[in-house]
Amino acid sequence: MQVTKTSPVPLAVLLAAEAMNVLDATITQVAGPAIHADLGGSASGIQWFSAAYTLPFAVLLITGGRLGDLLGRRRVFRSGVAVFALASLCCALAPDTGVLIGARAVQGMAAALVIPQTIGLIKAMFTGPALAAALGWNGPVVGLSAVSGPLLGALLTDLVSWRAAFLVNVPISIAVLLAGRLLPEDRATRPVRLDVPGTVLASLGVGLLVYPLIDKWNWGLFTGGAAVLVAFGFHQRKRRHPLIEPSLFDHRGFPAALVASTLFFAVMNGLMLVVVLHQQLDEGRGVLASGLTLLPWSGGLAVSSWVAGGWLVPRYGLRVAFAGLTLLLAGILLAMAGPLLPALGIGGLGLGLFTVPFFTTALAGVRPHETGSAAGLLNAVQQLGGTLGIAVFGTVFLHGHSPMRAFSLAAALVVATMGATALMRPKTRS
Repeated sequence: MQVTKTSPVPLAVLLAAEAMNVLDATITQVAGPAIHADLGGSASGIQWFSAAYTLPFAVLLITGGRLGDLLGRRRVFRSGVAVFALASLCCALAPDTGVLIGARAVQGMAAALVIPQTIGLIKAMFTGPALAAALGWNGPVVGLSAVSGPLLGALLTDLVSWRAAFLVNVPISIAVLLAGRLLPEDRATRPVRLDVPGTVLASLGVGLLVYPLIDKWNWGLFTGGAAVLVAFGFHQRKRRHPLIEPSLFDHRGFPAALVASTLFFAVMNGLMLVVVLHQQLDEGRGVLASGLTLLPWSGGLAVSSWVAGGWLVPRYGLRVAFAGLTLLLAGILLAMAGPLLPALGIGGLGLGLFTVPFFTTALAGVRPHETGSAAGLLNAVQQLGGTLGIAVFGTVFLHGHSPMRAFSLAAALVVATMGATALMRPKTRS
């Protein structure tokens, strides 16, 4: 079934689910201290309010994408949304930190089932120019959801309670489940099987890579994770039904997209954390005030995404991404000079101009049997980049409470992102 631009409801269902899942990855960044004050427990539990979600999310994204290929994307999508709703209710009712952290982990696992299916179902529903337009919405939704998490968490915590930040997911999930019946069923056109040994190796490798970025910077675990992922790569080359389609790496475009995504989301998430920490620890502002500081950041992304998707990308293509990175770099340099709010507004405009052409270009050449692998990989490196950014930028800032060092690092990574994006220029594929 192909859906045209006159049938927006199925696309809205997918984007709502994607926004809900991505938003929850960052929603506790600002509310963490308030949750700890209410539930008690050790102070180390604060970082796990976010990490318990992002770790299983990152680890299982590739497997979630492959399950959609195998079992059907609509079935896996709706199952993930149902589990996410139940886990969100458990988070909202959690009596202590242990229950909350456990429920957050289940949320992350459910999100890993939901997110990879959105891209596959979009490619199943749309074709031609409508497909490019629909994929163009993916980047803004992902980016705006990620940067809006701390802001929404701050608003709900200050106006109602931190529990409302999780409870709001329940009615949204129910609405998505009901409307999800409008989605077509879709799966890989070629016969596929779940590569169990590959799944174990990929999950173990990503887990060992991400865990030390969250807790204690254990370089032994980090090195072990990298070694396991190398072994996973060799394993995939010998499999008849691999977890990741090797053909994705036939051209430099998709690997370059993975690098660019990692660097970009490291900068985006890392800078958000630095701004919030600077406002609370150095300026003495409260949860709501520090969250509202990010409003120009998310507002700029929303405006530029709309302009890029409607007018700029159809005409100029990937060149818009470079304009976005240039604006982001200008915003970072302006922040180093002093005026933070205008700098965040300019940087936010750059975020939106980058995300629309980036996701459209990264997925343009993906063939049907590669969709699950591509979606899982692209989202996995996004989460890995976000986690890396929070860990690295947080450490750089806290070592002396100097935002200038963090801004300098961000500027260098934006330049590196430009280099990776330049290698993404699409190649015509049969």
